[in-house]
Amino acid sequence: MSYRRSQDFYISSMIQFNCDGSLSTTTKWTVKNCTSISCSFEIVLNEKVMTTFSELYIPSRTLDYGVYQLTLTVTMIDLPNLKSSSSVYVRITATGITANLVQLGTSMITRGNQQDLLLDPGTFSVDPDEDTFDATKWKYTYYCRIYGLYNFPNIQGILLSIGDSTIDPYNPSCLSSRSGNGTGWIFGNLTLSPNSSLTVLGGSLQENQIYQFMVYMENRKNSSIQATGYVLVTVEVTHPQLIAVGCVISTMCVPNLEFQLLNPTTQVALFTLCIGTCTNLQSIKWSIYQ
Repeated sequence: MSYRRSQDFYISSMIQFNCDGSLSTTTKWTVKNCTSISCSFEIVLNEKVMTTFSELYIPSRTLDYGVYQLTLTVTMIDLPNLKSSSSVYVRITATGITANLVQLGTSMITRGNQQDLLLDPGTFSVDPDEDTFDATKWKYTYYCRIYGLYNFPNIQGILLSIGDSTIDPYNPSCLSSRSGNGTGWIFGNLTLSPNSSLTVLGGSLQENQIYQFMVYMENRKNSSIQATGYVLVTVEVTHPQLIAVGCVISTMCVPNLEFQLLNPTTQVALFTLCIGTCTNLQSIKWSIYQ
């Protein structure tokens, strides 16, 4: 059996007796970590995990990645030498992170043409397998295009990242400083988690345009573990506050690259955060567009 580390799981058992006399028993679950050779190292479980029932409930994030042997031993109380055991093997796998460029995984934001734009997947991404996201475990590559007019700059299908001096004549760069002098953007956290944030400086984006930014994240230890995140940025000749939108129950909004998936037969509750100085809010209005 296989479970994600972010999943709770439950193992039940069926105990059948073929004997006369007292049927009073004790039950005990043990969990051992397995290697390619054997399952010999017993795991000390959290005291909240009840191991003396015929069923075993394992909360999410209890076990690390790997293969485990879960063994139930049933012992007759009157005849303690009479016991029987049965095992099941469980593999704990990674859930996969959600790459968020802005707070709450908001899909579209509005910024002023003279405002700096902070994209910070190292802070805002989510790892369901952990309590917090560890930005140091990932490599970050950013891409940008003018949404609706051009594709992401590429050469024969190979994407050109922000900062790449190569020019795609058919899909121009978002930033005028593409030559590599770095005046249009700043990468952050260069020591602990290089490039885990990107600041696009005010004046680098054209007003009355919609830009799409993409981040590609690759695990430093295992390049096959990857994630991609997107955000649309509308640029106006104003100085708006940054509004982030999220789901009250996050599991009801499933990220699907550029959008959030919702069940059309289920209610959904959204909430907002106003990022920055938002003390003079006069009204809040929600609109729905198809």
